[in-house]
Amino acid sequence: QVQLVESGGGLVQPGGSLRLSCAASGSMFSIVAMGWYRQAPGKQREWVAIITSGGSTNYADSVKGRFAISRDNAQNTVYLQMNSLKPEDTAVYYCNADQLIFGRSYDYWGQGTQVTVSA
Repeated sequence: QVQLVESGGGLVQPGGSLRLSCAASGSMFSIVAMGWYRQAPGKQREWVAIITSGGSTNYADSVKGRFAISRDNAQNTVYLQMNSLKPEDTAVYYCNADQLIFGRSYDYWGQGTQVTVSA
């Protein structure tokens, strides 16, 4: 089992920045990737960014060039630096961990943190 706890959300003006954190604990072996997703009101959850165990990163087109995902292996923490925020970035942001054990994939989710971009 992997436990994920997000923090860092809040209210920010358009053009502002926030940094989200995701602290992971529990059985951290065989985590192949961690990522961020978001869900806006009335919309489906969508993928935002991912970082693999090898350090490769990838981003949704909507956030590319504005968001950056990183990790601190010593702290078992993944970050999402969000710059140039837009009102359409408003959503609940969720941390995800993908664990691969004996060929079977296990998904873990945090409780989410609210990000609101508004003047």
